[in-house]
Amino acid sequence: MTMNITIPLADRYAAAKAAADAAIAALDALKAEVKALGMPTLHGITCDITLSLSEQYRIDNKALQQFLTDEQINSCRKPILVETIRVKAKGLTE
Repeated sequence: MTMNITIPLADRYAAAKAAADAAIAALDALKAEVKALGMPTLHGITCDITLSLSEQYRIDNKALQQFLTDEQINSCRKPILVETIRVKAKGLTE
């Protein structure tokens, strides 16, 4: 009984993921185009786009390792749970 529910769900998921991947690729190409123009504001009919540059700070792990022992670094680590869904195509042909 579960197969009747999960097979269509798996197919819907794979189709949605393929569409999302294509949309992300298209969006990445448009982002590159916006950045290449270098204009701070682009005006459209339905929206305006602003391009800005901001500074962020990250921890330099190599530098951190020079100041702390492995034990100190490990005591600062905490586990996280990550759920992963992968699509494995079956190679069906029509």
